Amino acid sequence: MRLANRVDPFGELIATPARGLFMGNRGGRFHTDARELTQRRWASRQWICCVLDFKNRHRDVWGRGYTELFFLDEATALAAGHRPCFECRRAAAQAFAACWTRALGLKQSPRAAEMDRVLHGERLDGRVKRLHRMAIGDLPDGAMVQSGAGRTLAVLNRSLRPWTPSGYGPPISPDDLGSSSVPVLTPPSIVATLQAGYRPQWHPSAA
Repeated sequence: MRLANRVDPFGELIATPARGLFMGNRGGRFHTDARELTQRRWASRQWICCVLDFKNRHRDVWGRGYTELFFLDEATALAAGHRPCFECRRAAAQAFAACWTRALGLKQSPRAAEMDRVLHGERLDGRVKRLHRMAIGDLPDGAMVQSGAGRTLAVLNRSLRPWTPSGYGPPISPDDLGSSSVPVLTPPSIVATLQAGYRPQWHPSAA
């Protein structure tokens, strides 16, 4: 049985045979002993993005522990509202927190729980994805948007890359959208963190 454990940029959980670069979780378990999803889609505000291999640990996916999730790449995880894990991705998490601090004009680096509280309010509108609008020209590399044609597009090198579960399509020009203002999937605080210099890890298809 293929599990619905892949996270798309909207934060939805889908089943796909394509492999991703990162693992993560949403603070605990929300699957049954039969390895099926419950009505919940998170266990806490702690939505994180982790490496696939850490200290030679081996997990029984959707076993007795937390509900393991997977991402095509880090740009996808950020769009869904996940942040880098402070345990297995400490250097990335510290860089993320430093850019968050600069972006929001804070006096000191925030704790993980503080960022989680902000992100939980920004990524959800009830139980669905919360979107916000921005000018396409103001968006940094790593942000993801929704086009009028229903496509999910990632900003990279002044172009837009169509997202799919298996990778990115050929680049298109922002002018092709026909509008300078677009619905943005990536939460505002993460967009600001990207603008402040955080660089996510991309799937090889984006090269």
